[in-house]
Amino acid sequence: MSKRGLLKGSLIASLAALVLTVASNVVIAAETVQVDPAIPTYAKTSGVSGNINSIGSDTMNNLMTLWCEGFTKDYPNVKCQIEGKGSSTAPPALIEGTAQFGPMSRAMKDKEIDEFEKKFGYKPTAVSTSIDTLAVFVSKDNPIDCLTMTQVDAIFSKNRACGGGEDIATWGQLGLTGDWANVPISMYGRNSASGTYGFFKEHTLCKGDYKDSVKEQPGSASVVQGVTEDKGAIGYSGIGYITSGVKAVKLGKNPGECADPNLANVINGSYPLGRYLYLYVNKKPNEALDPLRLEFLKYVLSQQGQGVVIKDGYLPIPANVEAEMVTAIGAN
Repeated sequence: MSKRGLLKGSLIASLAALVLTVASNVVIAAETVQVDPAIPTYAKTSGVSGNINSIGSDTMNNLMTLWCEGFTKDYPNVKCQIEGKGSSTAPPALIEGTAQFGPMSRAMKDKEIDEFEKKFGYKPTAVSTSIDTLAVFVSKDNPIDCLTMTQVDAIFSKNRACGGGEDIATWGQLGLTGDWANVPISMYGRNSASGTYGFFKEHTLCKGDYKDSVKEQPGSASVVQGVTEDKGAIGYSGIGYITSGVKAVKLGKNPGECADPNLANVINGSYPLGRYLYLYVNKKPNEALDPLRLEFLKYVLSQQGQGVVIKDGYLPIPANVEAEMVTAIGAN
């Protein structure tokens, strides 16, 4: 499997070598994130038209919409159709040819890659487009500030594969007192078609099983809405879906190690739920992509495209990752 984005395990391990690059090239001041200045500006070309069809991640639905809006300002003859029902819908769409782009909030599984390769004789190309921090949300009025990963597992999982000693069902078990002590915890999550569902299961539940009482939602916005309207709720989704009605809880591997879900903490490893967001494409080895797909990917990887990433609440890739992706799509 190519190392150009087909990552297994946590984002932290794969980003370890990027720490110096990010620290020197991505400006982090208070809550301000800027695009790496070494990433080039997109330059419009000629002869680009047609229809962009994208099927895949709900997490990336708004990102794809914003990228398409920016791209079509340069190319008004391009039309976009975007469907975001979950990352697991991307590989079949690429295999069947019903989409040119397969956005995914997780890396493709070996089985998905094998099915693609069985059809075409080569592997799909993964393009790392941005960095997401998966967040755990509670009501804005909930006084909880920090949760350990073991506690989150004991809230969401029926078998506590991460080693938690007891099932956690009330906020009082997490140290809240007064009116909060006996409030039951209600859980909101994604459905099994979602890459976010799979990522959370692997990295937060230690591959354990969700409780049957988790309220599965068709999209990330629905998770956040559910948490907003339910005082005792907790839920998870990409940080880009945060609203004024919820707050993102600090997370840590151990008590006293809690960290906010921001770029600096993802890079230094103190925040445990960072991940790449991908665009998968069907690219024949040693053959150029058609102009529409090539230019769209170049736009996504450019200053403008990475600016969209920040606008939508996600984190931009550093220049050395951009350079790898440019090579992967044959744009250099």
